Amino acid sequence: MRISSSSNSYRAMTDNNHSNATMKIADKITEQPSRYAHLDKMSVAEILYAINDEDRLVAEAIRKAMPQILNLVEKAEVRMKNGGRIFYVGAGTSGRLGVLDASELPPTFGVSADLVIGIIAGGDAALRTAVEKAEDITEKGWEDLLVHHPTQHDVVIGIAASGTTPYVIGAVTRARENGLLTGCITSNPCSPLAQVCECPIETIVGPEFLTGSSRMKSGTAQKMVLNMISTCLMIRMGRVKGNQMVNMQLTNEKLIDRGIRMIRASIAISEKEARDLLLKHGSVQKVLESFPT
Repeated sequence: MRISSSSNSYRAMTDNNHSNATMKIADKITEQPSRYAHLDKMSVAEILYAINDEDRLVAEAIRKAMPQILNLVEKAEVRMKNGGRIFYVGAGTSGRLGVLDASELPPTFGVSADLVIGIIAGGDAALRTAVEKAEDITEKGWEDLLVHHPTQHDVVIGIAASGTTPYVIGAVTRARENGLLTGCITSNPCSPLAQVCECPIETIVGPEFLTGSSRMKSGTAQKMVLNMISTCLMIRMGRVKGNQMVNMQLTNEKLIDRGIRMIRASIAISEKEARDLLLKHGSVQKVLESFPT
């Protein structure tokens, strides 16, 4: 199936989606009032303990979403083992978290930087500064994806706490139309974003401590789920041995020392020999493969 950049049927579909895919504020758990009144009158201790109490709810919400997470990861694994990539698409906090997770995989697992790619509304400038109305352009998400020449082996995961971000909905809708596997991470049930993707993940963490500030519990949930998705996939792709990051990039002395310890735990050699081999081969995995089992 041809991956196209424009389509009259798509424009009609997205116009309809944009008109129908709005949730009333009353329907958005992420916009409901905080359970705590008069935050400005609370003591430092009261604020901190209350935030911690709310954060405890995040892991419980993720546990309830485990079947959804499992469904997406199992399907994504099939795509990746057939040469596919993962794209995270988001705006604001959600986009930054996607870029963060993607950027940490090459040094941690030694994979190519284009295996998992984070795309944020407004581009790299939006990582540090809010880009006005970047998330409101429905067509822009797909346009930003097209720069990476997506194929039907790829996976697109939209990240949006509200589940109503036009930039993300547009990217996911168009990706699905073109045969890519689509998923999402959102904090509202039955959101427009969840309705347009195949594998929605809904982490219903409840109202935020600071009303509407989805960088808090919703952002924490997104980070935790992204960790689960990417770490599980890297393990399944053979980038881990036992419980060790044997393909990590040796970018500093701490990581070189860690690699030496890994090697010596598996092979009876001196520290100097282990260091020499590690620097020669470039990864713990390659050193271990060079020794007969």
